[in-house]
Amino acid sequence: MRLSSRLSLTQQNALLLVAFLIAFELVTATATAYFLMLPMARRSAADLAGLMTLSAQTWSELPPVTRPAFEIELARSHALALRADPPEGAEAPEWREPYLKFLVEALGERLGEPVTSSRELVGDNEWFWVSLPSGGGRLSVGLPHSRIGPRPIHALLVSLAGGALLALLAAWWLARRTTRPLQRLQLAVTSLGRGQTPERLPETGPREIAALSRRFNEMAKQVEDLLAARTVLLAGVSHDLRTPLARLRLAVEMLVRKPGPELAAQVEGDIEAMDRLIGDVLTLARGLGHEANQRVALPALLVDLVRATPGAADRVRIEAADITLEVPAGALRRILANLLENALRYGGGQPVSLRAEVADGICRIGVLDRGPGIPPAEREAVFRPFHRLEASRSVSTGGSGLGLAIVRQLASAQGWEVGLQGRAGGGLAVWLKIPLLPGVAGAP
Repeated sequence: MRLSSRLSLTQQNALLLVAFLIAFELVTATATAYFLMLPMARRSAADLAGLMTLSAQTWSELPPVTRPAFEIELARSHALALRADPPEGAEAPEWREPYLKFLVEALGERLGEPVTSSRELVGDNEWFWVSLPSGGGRLSVGLPHSRIGPRPIHALLVSLAGGALLALLAAWWLARRTTRPLQRLQLAVTSLGRGQTPERLPETGPREIAALSRRFNEMAKQVEDLLAARTVLLAGVSHDLRTPLARLRLAVEMLVRKPGPELAAQVEGDIEAMDRLIGDVLTLARGLGHEANQRVALPALLVDLVRATPGAADRVRIEAADITLEVPAGALRRILANLLENALRYGGGQPVSLRAEVADGICRIGVLDRGPGIPPAEREAVFRPFHRLEASRSVSTGGSGLGLAIVRQLASAQGWEVGLQGRAGGGLAVWLKIPLLPGVAGAP
């Protein structure tokens, strides 16, 4: 089905509200008519039937002289008419009003015989007549159609029409109240899909709309951060590759003129540096990928990590409780390896501690060194790609500037947290916080 042929939200709400309202009014009208109006109509018809039979009997018993006065009083007080002769041009009743049918039934029950009824048009008013026994003859007793006050069918129709109108107005108001933020969301999504930066949506209105706007704003912020990180990543890679490429170009020219092992070693070192940079960039780009969980014995992982890290065996001390985690082992190992390499590189030759502990359902893994540390104002900036505290941008002194960026990216993808803290007496503590799953060893 084409989009243009579908109903709008306003139309859908209007149709639903009208349908539910009509169904509700029909049920209400049916219950009211069956349990309230019909019993009242039958009782009223029975009372009127008694009054009509009594009037016909009284009229026959009065002296002829007083009968006109009795007819006038009966018409004034009860809107009933008496006539000795049957109405001329009378027709069979159409029973448009159920009350008239109830009246004929009540008269038949009271008299014990069928009652003849008819209708007559007198001027602009329609009269209903019944033939009743009076004395030794019969008397026609009539009442105008206007005497029947209640109009249940008319009331139901008016109620349905008014309810439908109110339902349409309510649906229009509700739909506008709902579709306005949805229209803003549609425009924002379209803008975001074109690579533009959309305006933040107001997080107001109903709870669901506010939650949707809040989630979109968070998603837009994440997309902006990813685009900014991509730009920084490309700019950093291009910048950091220029230096080794320039050295390689110069070394190639010198190798042509005067080859030697030192130049070959320099070329090989530059190639390795570029390979490490490209590897770090690929690791950062794959940071959002998800790895399957597996059971990891944390002390064994830390011991294996120290053995695999050059120069770590003599400087690293492990202080780990017996903890088993259900985590992506590759991501955890890469995070801890980057942190340990940074601690060994910038720790000033001092011992490095690896600590693992559990508190309040969270496993905390810390890499602690006694190096110069990081100023508090820079502790968030160092997680940005290619941000270096050492300004020379030399790989030998400052690294590629991607180590902590990879750590933050991998941790965020798994729902973990990474934070930096200064240590009393100097140094830096980097803590990785991993929520423990229920039933995992070490969990409370």
